[in-house]
Amino acid sequence: MNCIIVDDEPLARRAIEILIQETNQLHLVGIFNSASAASAFMNENPVDLVFLDIQMPKVTGLEFARTISDSTLIVFTTAYTEYAAESYDIDAIDYLVKPIESARFRKAVNKALAYHTLLLGDKKDNIEVVEEDYLFVKSDRKYFKVEYQDILFIEGLKDYSIIQVGTQRIITRINLKNILELLPDTLFMRVSKSYIINTRHINAFDNNSVYIKEHELMIGNGYRDEFISRVLKKRLRNK
Repeated sequence: MNCIIVDDEPLARRAIEILIQETNQLHLVGIFNSASAASAFMNENPVDLVFLDIQMPKVTGLEFARTISDSTLIVFTTAYTEYAAESYDIDAIDYLVKPIESARFRKAVNKALAYHTLLLGDKKDNIEVVEEDYLFVKSDRKYFKVEYQDILFIEGLKDYSIIQVGTQRIITRINLKNILELLPDTLFMRVSKSYIINTRHINAFDNNSVYIKEHELMIGNGYRDEFISRVLKKRLRNK
């Protein structure tokens, strides 16, 4: 998978370069100190994955990310944790906080590789049947019956949705907006551009994240007020 580094700090660029060199599945095709330089390169060359710093002069990483093609995946790399929620609103694959540990980098890369394979596929999967308590999802040439109560959350990536049912991940070709319209709004709500959650499985939440079992899901800036209001009202009604 072709990747580039975009970061205005030389030491940070070098650190990520070393991590990429240790990863056989990645092919580093460019290193840039600004969004404008990276953009010029990407206009002429195929790039599958961008390791993108956020705080850069002139054009920030968040601003640049909004101009990148949907066919290119983004992993943000930054020293600042406060941009995490906004990064997921942009549909980033992952958010790595500097200094980046090797194991954490590998986890982000594995996720990017899996999504890259998915986007390259010619799947025509979709939701086939919707009932009161369940739906049938076509994935990998099979139909899976998915009970609404068993869904922990649904993650969106481009035109695909990944339904998390326990430890099982079911991938289907339908975008997050369309799948939300099919789900009962008494159970499900969107908390960011990337996630729909089943409110019955919420273990905890704070101003930035909702926790479902071992998963931490970022709450998007544009969804925070509605999420907190709805969840707290629901908890009060249940008392």
